[in-house]
Amino acid sequence: MFDFLEGYDVLGAFWMTVKLTALSAVGSLIWGTLLAAMRVSPVPLLRGFGTVYVNVVRNIPLTVIILFSSLGLADIFGATMGTGDFKVQGFRLAVLGLVAYTAAFVCEAVRSGINTVPMGQAEAARAIGLSFRQTLTLVVLPQAFRSVIGPLANVLIALTKNTTVAAAIGVAEAAYLMKTMIENEAQTLLIGAIFAFGFVVLTLPTGLLLGRLGKRLAVKR
Repeated sequence: MFDFLEGYDVLGAFWMTVKLTALSAVGSLIWGTLLAAMRVSPVPLLRGFGTVYVNVVRNIPLTVIILFSSLGLADIFGATMGTGDFKVQGFRLAVLGLVAYTAAFVCEAVRSGINTVPMGQAEAARAIGLSFRQTLTLVVLPQAFRSVIGPLANVLIALTKNTTVAAAIGVAEAAYLMKTMIENEAQTLLIGAIFAFGFVVLTLPTGLLLGRLGKRLAVKR
């Protein structure tokens, strides 16, 4: 039944998906946290930038962002992403597009966590002489992250599924291989079932693990 899989690197394709997810998740968490800090900053310019960025990026389809990363940055502006290898360049551009898009959702999740921290704690931190940056990094964010592990898990699961859009610029991840196999083989339903199962294996344990972690680390108020 599965003889048609010979000659196709299914595990390699899913490994590419894992790498896309992992690198994009790290970049999104960093950029999204910075955006959240901007959105609660006392500096109007930073607040304005964070607000505009989140509202604009969230309303642009991910496919458009990924295609702009390839056609815009690479083809028009000549961005090589530090490599002359076309495949590596496509991978890095895909990560960049996924980070730019997902960070907007990470920002809103983190900002919701910041809003759960009692205002009195920030006021107490300022009263003992801590700056805004110190208050945010030492007092507010540690509590905020503990309260948004669940929402961030949902963002990570969505990111894992969104990596399939990278196939639009030729990144050889799972969806790209699935498309190739469907074009070459007659086992359409079986191919779809195999790749659907693969994504369930990637996302279901992540959701369960982070869900339990969120309950264990939740701040008791």
